[in-house]
Amino acid sequence: MQLRPYQQKAKEAIFDEWNKGNKKTLLVLPTGTGKTIVFSGVTSDCVRNGERVLIMAHRGELLDQAADKLSKSTGLGCAVEKAEQSCQDSWFRVVVGSVQTLMREKRLAQFNKDFFDTIIIDEAHHCISDSYQKVLQHFDEAKILGVTATPDRGDMKNLGSYFESLAYEYTLPKAIKEGYLTPIKAQTIPLKLDLTGVGQQAGDFKTADLGNALDPYLYQIADEMAKYCSDRKTVIFLPLVKTSQKFRDILNEKGFRAAEVNGSSQDRAEILQDFENDKYNVLCNSMLLTEGWDCPSVDCVVVLRPTKVRSLYSQMVGRGTRLHPGKDHLLLLDFLWHTERHELCHPAHLICENEEVAKVMTKNIEEAGCPVDIEEAEQKATEDVVAQREEALAKVLQEMRHRKKKLVDPLQFEMSIQAEDLSNYVPAFGWEMSPPSDKQIKTLEKLGIFPDEIDNSGKAAKLLDRLEKRRSEGLTTPKQIRFLESRGFEHVGTWPFDSAKNLIDRIAANGWKIPSSRKPNEYKPETN
Repeated sequence: MQLRPYQQKAKEAIFDEWNKGNKKTLLVLPTGTGKTIVFSGVTSDCVRNGERVLIMAHRGELLDQAADKLSKSTGLGCAVEKAEQSCQDSWFRVVVGSVQTLMREKRLAQFNKDFFDTIIIDEAHHCISDSYQKVLQHFDEAKILGVTATPDRGDMKNLGSYFESLAYEYTLPKAIKEGYLTPIKAQTIPLKLDLTGVGQQAGDFKTADLGNALDPYLYQIADEMAKYCSDRKTVIFLPLVKTSQKFRDILNEKGFRAAEVNGSSQDRAEILQDFENDKYNVLCNSMLLTEGWDCPSVDCVVVLRPTKVRSLYSQMVGRGTRLHPGKDHLLLLDFLWHTERHELCHPAHLICENEEVAKVMTKNIEEAGCPVDIEEAEQKATEDVVAQREEALAKVLQEMRHRKKKLVDPLQFEMSIQAEDLSNYVPAFGWEMSPPSDKQIKTLEKLGIFPDEIDNSGKAAKLLDRLEKRRSEGLTTPKQIRFLESRGFEHVGTWPFDSAKNLIDRIAANGWKIPSSRKPNEYKPETN
């Protein structure tokens, strides 16, 4: 199978990390962009090199899907390590294995520690759990590839405690822009649902409490859905099976053709097929369909299982992001969940890495009152936040003028050079989280950056890399930025070094006064 350009880059990046000595590396691809295809390509190359590969997952559907895609895309067959099935006497060099089976002491003891050369973990955001770690520690010589669709930096931080590097990340906005996923429009429903009595468990809401909290609103939610998605193919995620079944019945009363599936459904395959064939236009489920199920014609997703976990939220929304003939966007219905204690996931969290931008974007979508394209909403929210930061920065600069500070505040530098990647940076891996080294601090200070505001080694490294790149490209230095912006010139970070030097020389020759012909807030440097 011919890999897409980003899939090829991802595969190459994984082998680059392993060759550099980073044995545990991570691949982040949004749902629907072919993560199974990428790791099938990696598996094929490993087998060609004479290696034995284990593909590990926590659900049977994911293992079946991996084996099927591997066979179709590479022609490779698999042995299975699950329940009564064993790979011990198989000649296949690829094994798909259930973590629940492999974690058992008796099962693990049958394998030498070097039995597998490479281990691939599907849905790798689960791999921090004890069950996965038990297996991974047994095969501690193997190269590891974790594959996940999570866009969450909080999750990445947790994964960073195990993985040594991020080999490649393909973002949801990029996948939409390049035409591999459908655009998403978010609509906030003006219905306030009270979650203040809902407890927490394992870092998220208790599903039992959620079911009770949601129950009084089900008829109102059905009425709202009739306004927005009566003509759409909709998947609804709910916290409990009984809530899911009750909501199915309510929707059918309201004129929808609704079905429900859960882990105990005897006719699950038949219902899913009927939904795909349009016998039903709504499918209710209690978190059964978050992973390993695809129906590209879904064009509306309703999340009635509020969550704080972005990986879970993105998995739910991901059921509707695949392309399909006649589908020009996915409608994502969001609700005004009222909660005093917890930060909830909203459509903004699918693409925003910065919480400040996400809050502004959520507020903007709520106030719009109609479906809003999430990429356009994110751009508007970013502009709003930048404007707020610039206003705050103006006050900081005023204070700095009085203090005659010789060094540039990192925020001023980032704003001046218009570097959102630096402003939004959050450390993910172990070394990045450690405090800046003495050498980093001294070098930053020498180059004109005030280092006290930088609290981690990863941010210090990124700043130093950027400073070196700017030096080689002939752009302004932090000291030039501080001097000229303290006198009212704007975005000096985008100027060439020589333009800033010539202007500073002219000011110096004028007794350190700005020449009357130069109006700081209007001045633009001449470019060759």
